[in-house]
Amino acid sequence: MKILVLNSGSSSIKFKLFEDQVAIASGLVEKIGNNQSKIELKNAKTGTKLRRDTYIADHEKGLKLINELFQESGILHDLNDIDGCGHRIVHGGKNLTEHCLVDDFVLAEIDRVSAIAPLHNPAHLAGIKTMIKAAPKVPNVTVFDTAFHKTLPDYAYMYALPYDYYAEYNIRKYGFHGTSHSYVSAKAAEILGKNHNEFNAISAHLGNGASVCAIENGKSIDTSMGFTPLEGLMMGTRCGDIDPATMPFIAKARNLNPDELDAVMNKQSGLYGVCGFNDFRDIIDEIQNGNDLARLALDMYCYRLAKYIGSYFAILPHTDALIFTAGIGENASIVRKLTCERLKHLGFEIDTEKNDNANGETLISTPNSKVKIFIIPTDEELQIAKITENIISKK
Repeated sequence: MKILVLNSGSSSIKFKLFEDQVAIASGLVEKIGNNQSKIELKNAKTGTKLRRDTYIADHEKGLKLINELFQESGILHDLNDIDGCGHRIVHGGKNLTEHCLVDDFVLAEIDRVSAIAPLHNPAHLAGIKTMIKAAPKVPNVTVFDTAFHKTLPDYAYMYALPYDYYAEYNIRKYGFHGTSHSYVSAKAAEILGKNHNEFNAISAHLGNGASVCAIENGKSIDTSMGFTPLEGLMMGTRCGDIDPATMPFIAKARNLNPDELDAVMNKQSGLYGVCGFNDFRDIIDEIQNGNDLARLALDMYCYRLAKYIGSYFAILPHTDALIFTAGIGENASIVRKLTCERLKHLGFEIDTEKNDNANGETLISTPNSKVKIFIIPTDEELQIAKITENIISKK
């Protein structure tokens, strides 16, 4: 089967083409609507790249260019030749808790939930509609970040607010990065020769957005992100957990409206808010140059991460593995080291040499560690392709 995976952002389209679950091409359309917009396609078989720097007005134009580059490369004659298209959707809301084929109800629900995922869902919706228009006969499948967390118990997903807010507005914890947490936990179980349905793990997806997930018997039982992807860990530009009373205080002090407050919490906070940088490579350089705010940002990040891992260790009956994944989790050895050092008394013992020299999928715990510690590169696109293929096969 040939499956195209699309991850449509507000001004970008990440894409990857799979044939029998092997990636044969990938690429990125970026800066849509900007005079500096461009598209790049990489042929996985030959390593060759095609690139066009051209004005890309909207997602429809972006997908048209993807099709043209596929044709030019000889990888694909036309988008109509693929067997299916899988779409990453950040928020499924209350009613979309299973990955599924796209129909009118699904489109309406993704649109409705856009009110609580304004940075993501409108772009995902544009990607689906564009694909339907470009290749009407190709089945589309939606794969929800929130679906893996449908197994959270009510006492974990409810907030201590008036119950009417849940009943009327569906305000509850939904959780995100589910596709990644699902993929890396299944991979870790496979490495350890365990049945995923009997496997317990703590998964730390650490990218610009970051979340931790407690997994019991292969199922999510708690996760750090909540009603939106803002709750939980300190992130690249997001504040994570904060005393809610600080926001009305800041609003009054700075005369900010709700939208401006939202921008502060989502785009001006986190690592960036503390030290002015949200890329760990820059932060490490700044620390070496004596920047104490960069040091503070790193310490805050690892401290908060260790607190979440420790709390999930407390609620799991036992923990088989701790998994680091995504850009920071896979590449920032200092984050893994400082975090695990805070957890040593709980049986998390990291092998410093393995940690420092890790490249790709690596076991980085010592032989004496009570909990296995892994770096497992996430592959959300492959997971989406597998899910898409499975759903299409059942049509």
